Amino acid sequence: MISVGDPAPDFAIPGTDGRPDGRRTFTLAEFRGLPVVLVFYPADHSAVCTLQLTTYTNDMAQFDDVGAQVLGLSPQSLDVHDEFIAEHGLGFPLLADEDKAVGAAYGVLGPMGFYKRSVFVVDAVGVVRYVHRATAGLTFRATEEIVEAVRSLEHA
Repeated sequence: MISVGDPAPDFAIPGTDGRPDGRRTFTLAEFRGLPVVLVFYPADHSAVCTLQLTTYTNDMAQFDDVGAQVLGLSPQSLDVHDEFIAEHGLGFPLLADEDKAVGAAYGVLGPMGFYKRSVFVVDAVGVVRYVHRATAGLTFRATEEIVEAVRSLEHA
């Protein structure tokens, strides 16, 4: 299981930013040089996931202020992700981990194979610096906590 201080597993999976030409393969490595916030969430269109991702979208200026790239990951398809982005005006790419391989690599799969709501902060050289895996999926980490984790990288 991935912990703070471990190298972040790279990935290459399809994603979308919701624009007509916004579908492509995303890799973690392409963001080297920037802190990356990986937001693993169980399902598009569910109540808590919608609240979580719209909250992070509304707070994008805070992520931008610390130079962080936010990526959402869940097992839904690109078509479902495009609908979800369009419906809620989400401000960051959603990646389709349909076979749950990335979720397994990061240790976010629960006993029934569902994603645990989790957040990882990966530093500019690809090392995990913050980990939160929810034990119950009805809450999510506050933007301020995640931004503070990114901000702390400047002092490390």
